[in-house]
Amino acid sequence: MTHQLVELARKTLESYFQGEDFNPSKNIKEEYSEEKSSFVTITKKEELRGCIGSLEPIRGRPLWRDVQENTLKAAFSDPRFPPLVKEELSNVKIEVSVLGKPREVKFSSEEELLKKLDKKQGVILINKYTGQTSTFLPSVWEHLTNKKGFMNNLSVKAGLPPEKWKDPQEMRVLVYNVEKYKE
Repeated sequence: MTHQLVELARKTLESYFQGEDFNPSKNIKEEYSEEKSSFVTITKKEELRGCIGSLEPIRGRPLWRDVQENTLKAAFSDPRFPPLVKEELSNVKIEVSVLGKPREVKFSSEEELLKKLDKKQGVILINKYTGQTSTFLPSVWEHLTNKKGFMNNLSVKAGLPPEKWKDPQEMRVLVYNVEKYKE
């Protein structure tokens, strides 16, 4: 059985292509009323087709609305891909990740940080001075299994040199857990 948040994302896309706004049931709105952040990942033939989300809950925005907003952004606003077209809808799979509260990982060396990283968690990298930020969901560990390579890629994703993550004076590292639901 498909999880309610995945159904919400799917119905949001279907309604968009029908020129309508999808208004979820009262039950969905009540069950997912807590302010939480989410990421919506769209894949086509096991390949990424769009992924957008929020790292922190947005004040006043319940989880159900966060999922709807991120579904539309993943489908139509991910700069890495052209907007999704109606003909693709039956060929894509949707995954919803609900993020737990990020917690900072303190480190003074590359080795210390690598030991503290858990491949079951997502990672956020933030440059303390420029604000450049990037994240990888825990599922990225399936493709980037080497911790050093994972962090190098995360650094590049933030627009930084590959090994910038190693600098504890300039970089912050946060980790978070996710509840993942997919079709």
